[in-house]
Amino acid sequence: MNALLAPPQPTTLQSLLDSGWKSKSVKDEIRDNFTRMLAAGTELFPGIVGYDDTVIPEINLALLAGHDMLFLGEKGQAKSRIMRMLTRFLDEWIPYIKHPDLPVHEDPTNPISALGKRLVAEHDPEDIQIAWWHRDQRYAERLSPGTKFADIIGEIDPAKLTGGVSMSAEEALSFGLIPRLHRGIFAMNELPELDELVQVGLFNILEERDVQIRGYPIQFNLDVMILFSANPSTYNRSGKVIPQLKDRIGTIIQTHYPSERDQGIAILQQEVGRELEGEYPVQVPYFMYQLVEEITNQARLSKYVDQASGVSARFSLANFRTLVASARQRGIIHNEKPAVPRISDFGHLYSSSLGKLELDLMGTHQMGEKQVLDATIAQAIQVVFAEYIEEHGLAEIAEIFRSGVRIEVGDMLPSSDYAERLQSVPPAWDKAFEVNSSDNEAVRASCVEFVLAGLYALDKISRSQRHGKIQYEI
Repeated sequence: MNALLAPPQPTTLQSLLDSGWKSKSVKDEIRDNFTRMLAAGTELFPGIVGYDDTVIPEINLALLAGHDMLFLGEKGQAKSRIMRMLTRFLDEWIPYIKHPDLPVHEDPTNPISALGKRLVAEHDPEDIQIAWWHRDQRYAERLSPGTKFADIIGEIDPAKLTGGVSMSAEEALSFGLIPRLHRGIFAMNELPELDELVQVGLFNILEERDVQIRGYPIQFNLDVMILFSANPSTYNRSGKVIPQLKDRIGTIIQTHYPSERDQGIAILQQEVGRELEGEYPVQVPYFMYQLVEEITNQARLSKYVDQASGVSARFSLANFRTLVASARQRGIIHNEKPAVPRISDFGHLYSSSLGKLELDLMGTHQMGEKQVLDATIAQAIQVVFAEYIEEHGLAEIAEIFRSGVRIEVGDMLPSSDYAERLQSVPPAWDKAFEVNSSDNEAVRASCVEFVLAGLYALDKISRSQRHGKIQYEI
C-alpha cells in the first residue's frame, strides 16, 4: 500500500499522547534517522555518483552537526537532487493539529502560533483533532530571481485588515514559504541572485528562528532546516551575498563534476534507464557512451567555453537522448531492431547542445557556438579513438584506403548498406569488430563509423560531406 494512504492511527491529541509519541526538532529528527541508517550500512544517497569520497562525507558531518547548508558548485552537479534527497532522513509521518485557521503545521505538544497555543490551552486533548504530514510534503524550494520578501517570509494581509483584524495582531499576517515549512526543509536556489532585503530576512531566521514582517516581530520558535545552492563565481563576488548571511550558514558543501569519464557514463546509464527499451529498442555500444561523455569533458576543458558557468551533466544527457532518438528514427524507418547510434548521428547534436555552452566572450577568438561544438566533438573522437588504437591496433585499417577505397556513411542509411560497402575489405575490418564483437549489422555499422571518424581525426584519411552523407577516402 502506498505510504501516503496509510498514516498512523491517532486522530486526537489524547490518543497521540497515549501512543507515546515524542516531539523532536527537524534537525534532531534528521540526525536520529541518519544515524540509524549509517549504523545499519544503508545506502545514504542512492543514485549519486562520484561523490563517495568528497561531497557525501561533508554532508554526513553537516547532518550530524545539525547545520544549515550551502551547496556550492557549477550547474549540473546534482545540488538540487541532493537537497531533495534529504527528506529521506525525515520521519515518514509527523502529527499536526488539524484546524483550518492555523498558519503552520503545528506540533501538537509544542505549538508556536498564538492560535495554536490557545487551542491547546483551552480545549481538552480529546477534542483536539490530529492529522498527519508525510515527509515528501515537508520540502519546498524556490529559485532566487524574482523572489520577493512576501514570497518566502510573509506580508500583512489587507483582506484580513478589512475583515476587522488588528494590524498589530499575528492573525493579520500572511506567511511565506519558510514559515509554512515549519517542521520541514526549505531550499533556496541561486542564493546570490536573491534580493538583499530578503537576505536580511533570511539571516534573522537562521540566527533567531523568528520572523519579522514590516516591523512586526513574531517570536516564533520556527523549526526549519534551510538549504542554499550557489555558483562559486557569483557567491564569491563581493556584495552578492551579505556577510551576515554567509556567517550564519553552518556548512558549505563543495560539489564538482565527475573526476573520471566512467563516472559520467554511470550517470548517463542510470538516467536513461528504460528509455532504450520499447517497441523499437536501441542498443548503445560502449564507445558511444565514451564519446558522448568525452564531448562534455572536452567542453569543460575548452578555452572557448566559459568555465565559470560550467558544462552541466544535462549537456551529456540531452546529447545522448538525441543520439538515441536519431537511431530510433532510423530503426523505425528501416525496421532495424535494435537500432544502434552512429557517429553520423552526431550531426543532430546542434539541436541539443546549442544554448548549453556559454562561450568565453573575453577571449580574442571569433568562433561561434557551432564551431566550438564541432571542434569539441572532433577532439572527443580523437581522444577516445586514440585509446582504442593503443588497445586494439586499429590504425592499420587506414591501409585499406591507400588503394582508393571510398566509403559513404550517413545517419539514414540502413545498416545492411555498410556490409555491402565493406565486402571488398572484410579481413581488415575484422580488427575493428573486435572492439564490439557482434554479428549484428547495426552494431557493426556503428563500429565502422567510429573507426572512420577516428582515422579522420588522426589525419589518416580525408572526409567530404554533402546532403547529410559523409564520404571517407585517402
